[in-house]
Amino acid sequence: MSCEGGRPRTKERSERIEDIMANDPLTVRVLGVDFFPGSLAEACHRAAKGGLLTAPSGPGLADDLVREPAYRRALESSDTVLTDSAFMVWLWRLRSGRRLPRNSGLAFLRLWMKSEVMQRPGAVVWLMPSEAELHHTFHWLRAHGYPAEKDDFRVAPRYAAGPIVDPAFVSWIETRHPEVVYIAIGGGVQERLGHYLRDALSYRPVILCLGAALAFITGAQVQIAPWVDRCGLGWAWRMASDPLRYSRRYVRAMRLAWLVFRFGVGSPPFVLTTRVESAR
Repeated sequence: MSCEGGRPRTKERSERIEDIMANDPLTVRVLGVDFFPGSLAEACHRAAKGGLLTAPSGPGLADDLVREPAYRRALESSDTVLTDSAFMVWLWRLRSGRRLPRNSGLAFLRLWMKSEVMQRPGAVVWLMPSEAELHHTFHWLRAHGYPAEKDDFRVAPRYAAGPIVDPAFVSWIETRHPEVVYIAIGGGVQERLGHYLRDALSYRPVILCLGAALAFITGAQVQIAPWVDRCGLGWAWRMASDPLRYSRRYVRAMRLAWLVFRFGVGSPPFVLTTRVESAR
């Protein structure tokens, strides 16, 4: 943003103050969400302390953030929010003139999979979107030397819109007491579930809401090479793999431009919605 003229300077000054007033001084606020701007290694170190890690997509920020209060609460109360959306990062630089590093959920997961905790038997439980992805992921993990067992996996039910309550899943986790809970279900749902688990569990595991990032690595969905992810082109790879499924999703993400330029650091108002159920 140009600094010429009194009004632009005042606006930029106001946004800097609001950034400083974020819940965590080590975050940058965009659309009311406090994003972690550190390195991937720092994000892993931060996540390892326990709590909820989310990585909202561009479509999630453009759509779910303004339609689903429980989704917004989940992002706003996350312990670590990754800058997964390359589109959001680019828009924020245009809007504010400040560079926000991009750390995708996929890049985070590639690094996290190298951590010691992932090599400990029983340390991780996995919530999967389907039996097919469960079996695919289990065999991939075993083939790559991870000590996964079938009992470490669970298939997610279909969760309704709004706040999620799943005492059976909480009880299952409490019985196993894992160090890491990986939620591999759809964006918009996984964040709400992760938020519920973080507050309902009697202890503080690492809760990773990274959705399809795991499928991009295992090949359950189209595989996204590291260079594609670094260039922020993962959306193009997904859309090329299944245009009918993903084209509408990424068209909706274009709304994010208006939201970022209109509201900046502030939370946008909610819009009316007729959705009654969220897909896995």
